[in-house]
Amino acid sequence: MADQTSPPHRGLTGWARIITARPRLALLVALVFTALAVVAGHGVADRMGSGGWEDPGAESSAAATALAEHFPSAQPNLVVLLDAGGATVDDPAVAAEAGRITQQLAGEDRITGVVSYWQTKLPALRAKDGHQGMITARIAGDETVGAKVFAEIAPGLRGAHGPVTVTLGGPVAVRNDIQTIVKEDLTTAELIALPITLLLLVLVFGSAVAALLPLGVGIVAILGTNAVLRGITSFTDVSVFAQNLTTALGLGLAIDYALFIVRRFREELAAGAEPVPAVAATLRTAGRTVLFSALTVAVSLSAMLVFPQYFLRSFAYAGVAVVLLAAAAALVVLPAALVLLGHRVNALDLRRALRRGRTPQAGAEGGWARLSRLVMRRAPLFAVAATAGLLVLGTPFLGVKFGNADDRQLPASAESRTVQQHVRDGFPGSPGGAISVLAEGEFAPGALADYTRRLSELPGVVQVTGPEGEFSAGRQSAPAGPATAARADGSVAYLTVLRQGAAGDAAGQDLVRTIRAEQAPFVTRVAGPGAALVDSKHAISQRLPWAVAAIVLATLVLVFLLTGSVLVPIQAVVLNALSLTAMYGAVVWVFQDGHLSGFLGFTSTGDIETTLPVLMFCVAFGLSMDYGVFLLSRIKEEYERTGDHQGAVVFGLQRTGGLITAAAVILAVVMTAIGTSRVTNTKMLGLGIALAVLMDAMVVRSLLVPAVMRLTGRATWWAPAPLRGLHARIGLSEGGPEPEPA
Repeated sequence: MADQTSPPHRGLTGWARIITARPRLALLVALVFTALAVVAGHGVADRMGSGGWEDPGAESSAAATALAEHFPSAQPNLVVLLDAGGATVDDPAVAAEAGRITQQLAGEDRITGVVSYWQTKLPALRAKDGHQGMITARIAGDETVGAKVFAEIAPGLRGAHGPVTVTLGGPVAVRNDIQTIVKEDLTTAELIALPITLLLLVLVFGSAVAALLPLGVGIVAILGTNAVLRGITSFTDVSVFAQNLTTALGLGLAIDYALFIVRRFREELAAGAEPVPAVAATLRTAGRTVLFSALTVAVSLSAMLVFPQYFLRSFAYAGVAVVLLAAAAALVVLPAALVLLGHRVNALDLRRALRRGRTPQAGAEGGWARLSRLVMRRAPLFAVAATAGLLVLGTPFLGVKFGNADDRQLPASAESRTVQQHVRDGFPGSPGGAISVLAEGEFAPGALADYTRRLSELPGVVQVTGPEGEFSAGRQSAPAGPATAARADGSVAYLTVLRQGAAGDAAGQDLVRTIRAEQAPFVTRVAGPGAALVDSKHAISQRLPWAVAAIVLATLVLVFLLTGSVLVPIQAVVLNALSLTAMYGAVVWVFQDGHLSGFLGFTSTGDIETTLPVLMFCVAFGLSMDYGVFLLSRIKEEYERTGDHQGAVVFGLQRTGGLITAAAVILAVVMTAIGTSRVTNTKMLGLGIALAVLMDAMVVRSLLVPAVMRLTGRATWWAPAPLRGLHARIGLSEGGPEPEPA
């Protein structure tokens, strides 16, 4: 038996006394907190960014910052596309209007580096068919400033202007479209998820009163997290995509925690307890498990803090906040409501009509008991078959290719994507995939020309342009002139390397590494999409082992504290990892390879954004542990009570199998609603995690766990004497009678 006088036990018992003694006060405090959170979190989405995939401390980021400072035209983030319709861009009327728009743009505050085809006659700014031309510029400042300036100037630029029609593209326009669409899609997802979730909760609980309780917990968690994120945006960048996780986890975990707490409370009532003792017993048992589960999920999500990309860090901020707030609401709001409701928690039984005419049967969850006994009778078969099946589903991930997120994650109807597609398809060269090389130092006569010439000889390079002119295949193809002279600013200069192929393909990444290895008598730094991808992959590969180690170590420790076993924590880590294989395989097969792209409504780019697998691992692993903790806690409780290993496994699955499956289905509904987003990365995140939680609940928890525990037998609970003593002092277990008052 666990030590009944351990601090965790006493702490939760004391907390139960506080909540049961002052339930109305607890609800009043929660109401005030929620009202303040609504005010504090207002407008949080407008303060969020839509980037954050690059390592801000990488060479490519530093080079991009320096280029923006010294040569703003080298790093344009705004593309103004002028379509002349049936005329050509060289038509006098078109040229006159284009000149006016160029002057208007150049006169705007915080806009620099304006370059127009009609001023420079650069071939790269004129479409191949001659009917479209470009003006490029840079909006100075960070993402927040850029978004504000873009919102101010876009209405005056966009639309018909005499003989031309203007549309807007470039990174700042892409970010604006992403933020707008993500906010709209989040509202749509909530409208889809909430009614379906409520219906499923009614089917699970029966009582309409009980079904509303998880939604209340979720609302407190979501609104509270929005307030936390609003505060965090005051001193660091936060990704707008994090709001999707806030909604999904807020609802999903609130439902998970409420399912187990309300279920335990109803068990206590059915056993004859009065409401106050029933709530106290529930907090000592299911409440402790909820607290423990929240810690395991929070640890998994907090591992993303080791990465430098603010896209990943944002999900740690949002995830940890919403998990802890969901647990806090489940341990404050829910018990207080249950004390006041008492037996009325079973009121408004909407399933009564479905049961009319049917004879109630004892052991309504006998199916789970029968399943667990079947699995344990054929344990080797189920263990091998389930493991092999999951590994086969994960095999597509062996061919994963990593790339950059770009405008193609937007729907085809988005204006910024349309503009970028016109640039890719209709304009010569590949300006979006060019490699920029920043050179700094004292330039000896001929040194820059020699370096430019050597870069032009590298495999795959079409042309290199620098202050000394243009070079191709080791020879100067165009002399220096006023345009190329603008590429030097004292001791700083830059070169543009044009190559064949897409910016982020394997050859492009190899070229970035080759340029960085090229010797030069001055300091060089490489920027551009290909360089950013190389640096992002390097940052993730350097820090991923630390993140995985932190998650695994924390899981081992926390599951040991729950079970007192050495083997169970190892099993938990291995089985959790197996539950993710189907998700990773599906992500590559669907989103990288493009299967089902027409049905799901997205464009496959042939790769996966580098940070997404890391994000999906941390979220899905944490949620898998959430279900694992609920199952293991009931198995451990029964094993401590009876000493019957197989009977404990049957009992644990019988008591939690239906609830875990229901929780997984409800969370999958929420994540699938998020997956209806028109932004591909959000779609991938939502649908991928929905698949992961379903596979975890229906395969790992229902089949693999009982099979493996049958194979390990009573050795499952073994631990050396020193660790048994440690667990007796500081461990957490769900069972045990209520301790005597201190």
